Amino acid sequence: MDRNLYGKTVVITGASSGFGKGCALAFAKLRANLVLAARREDVLIGLVAECAHLGGTAVAIPTDVADPNEVAALYRQAIDCFGKVDIWVNNAGAAAIGVFSEVPLADHLKVLDVDVAGTVCGSYFAMKHFMERGKGTLINVASMLGRISAPYYASYSASKHAVVGLGASLRQELQELKIENIHVCTVLPMAMDTPFFEHAANYTGKKAMPLPPLNDAQEVVDAIVDLVFKPKAEVAVGKAAGIFSVSEALAPGLTETMMAKNTHKTQIEQAPPAPFTKGNLDKPTNKGTGVHADYKKEAS
Repeated sequence: MDRNLYGKTVVITGASSGFGKGCALAFAKLRANLVLAARREDVLIGLVAECAHLGGTAVAIPTDVADPNEVAALYRQAIDCFGKVDIWVNNAGAAAIGVFSEVPLADHLKVLDVDVAGTVCGSYFAMKHFMERGKGTLINVASMLGRISAPYYASYSASKHAVVGLGASLRQELQELKIENIHVCTVLPMAMDTPFFEHAANYTGKKAMPLPPLNDAQEVVDAIVDLVFKPKAEVAVGKAAGIFSVSEALAPGLTETMMAKNTHKTQIEQAPPAPFTKGNLDKPTNKGTGVHADYKKEAS
């Protein structure tokens, strides 16, 4: 299979770190045209240079996906720059960790604005464009918490359930309209070694910690790239993804209980003390600009 994306345009939200940055670098190696969106313009500018060095053509579009007007502007600028969009990756995400009633309501709502409204807006402009062209691939990054909820992640779990449902509904529409060349893919990662936990708002009084087993972020990047060439409805990524998928289908109550106990043990009982933080909810942080974080090193 020819994995050259020369002439193809890819929009990536949340491109300044984690999966988004990893995808930008991977697609650049395949010579794609890249429209990179995030709030941290300085980081995006550096990423544009990295992508150019790898063989891609990239532009940086500072965007807060929580603002529908900024997502609309992102779409317009993508068309202005490259004339079309072939692949749209909704990756931007936010989280607020803590006992539901102890996390400020404004933080819960911001998580929903970023994770749900931001994904809906990106999907809307992408699908509208794809329907006009008769082809395209939409990739939405959800989470296994969109299938199996976890305590202390209430608004995040709710948002990722919404993303999973959005993808399913869009695929149903395409099926009933008999449209075969537009694909909607949903990615469900397990806990990954990315700056996600550095960026999350955290009101537990403990350092934000991923639930083991911790996985390499590159697994998700590779899965997203693979979806461009071989689209699938849903892809769960991570060492325990298959086990959780089966157990959730066969014994949902037991799976939820196990997730609750493991999350409580990891985040509340075992995590070291740390001050409350709003993370990057209200404004971007200069922390965590890589694809990976340091959690795998800490665990070793």
